Amino acid sequence: VDKGDNELAMIIASKLYEDGTLSSGQAADLAGISKRAFIELIGKYGVSVFSNSIEDLESDIENA
Repeated sequence: VDKGDNELAMIIASKLYEDGTLSSGQAADLAGISKRAFIELIGKYGVSVFSNSIEDLESDIENA
């Protein structure tokens, strides 16, 4: 997989996470990276680490 593909996957995953379509874990899987790496990288894409959805936040806490 070339770097451009990884970049595109990360952009898509971060947008879907921001929209609440995917959890952080699902978005990380889509981007092909660990959840920790995803959370560390999303700031670069202008996405807040903190979910807009309380349900997502509770789910992330339960799954941590």
